[in-house]
This record gives sequence, structure tokens and C-alpha cells, in this order.
Amino acid sequence: MSENKNDITRRHLLRDGLWGGCLAGLGGLAGFLVGKLKKTNTVWQIDPYTCIACGNCATYCVLEESAVKCVHAFAVCGYCKICFGFFGPEPVEINEGAENQLCPTGAITRTFVEEPYYEYTIDESLCNGCGKCVKGCNTFGNGALFLQVRHDRCLNCNECSIAAACPSGAFKRVPADEPYMLKEAGHS
Repeated sequence: MSENKNDITRRHLLRDGLWGGCLAGLGGLAGFLVGKLKKTNTVWQIDPYTCIACGNCATYCVLEESAVKCVHAFAVCGYCKICFGFFGPEPVEINEGAENQLCPTGAITRTFVEEPYYEYTIDESLCNGCGKCVKGCNTFGNGALFLQVRHDRCLNCNECSIAAACPSGAFKRVPADEPYMLKEAGHS
């Protein structure tokens, strides 16, 4: 049997089209994978120098307990006897009594070091991310307390509800390999 010229053309067209489709698919897959490798994964974080401690972190997080917690930059701290991140603006007495504390959950612990120094530590399991201590420390102190997204808790939502509600624009995307923005001594 002899093949006519039209059969050869159709067969070649079909074969070449299938081969071209496979090559295009492989090229597209390779391009996608290279793009994925080049693209830096990002996570949400709070810029401690932009944050105004508005209280939205405690209420806007999609989690029942906010992924935002207060942290203490010990290198920035003055270890004050009267820490305005710990004590309210008008404490009844200068002692650890709950009525004197600014934190509504008792997440800050005050420990005597030596006269006149005290150390303040945060129990993150009690912290709700309200920022009251941060606001007090920034207003009357040196700003050693600041809010930070804890990535072991954060869902890294594509559209973070806290970021959308943040009035100062302090919620930012940062590279996942450098997920924390810290406060440093001498930085303003």
C-alpha cells in the first residue's frame, strides 16, 4: 500500500504537534520551578520602630489567642525600679500587686536584681498582644518592650487581618530566612 501525500502530512503534523506540546509543557514546568526557587518566601512581622501599640494585634488576629506577643529587648532596657511597661501610670504602690500592674493578664514578671535594678520578663503564654506595656514603655521609658509575630503560632495568612487593621502600617512582609525585626541599643 502506498501512502498518499496528505496522510504523511497529517501524521507528521500530529506527531510534531504532540512533541511540541510536550516540550512546551516541560519548559513551562521548568520555568515554574525556577521561579519558585528564586522567589523568597516571606512571613509577616511587626516593625518595632513603626508600631504604635494600638491594641489591634490582640483583637484582629484570626487565631483565638493572637500570634503577636510582647518581647523584651534586654540590651535596650534600663532595668528601672519603676518600669512604665510594668506599672500603670498611677500605681497605688510600687510593688508587684496586680492592682499596680499595667498588663491585664499579668504576663510581665518583675524580679529584683540589686538596688535600684529590676529585671522584667514576659511570659508569652499569658501575653495577649494588647500592647499596653509597649505603649507605657515607649511613652515614659526607653522602649525596651515591643510586639513581635511569633512564627510558631502565626498562620502566615495571605491577607493578614492584623496587617489590614494596622493604622501605622507596621505589619510588613519580611524574608522567611530573617523573620524577626529586633530593637537594638542606639537605634531610634
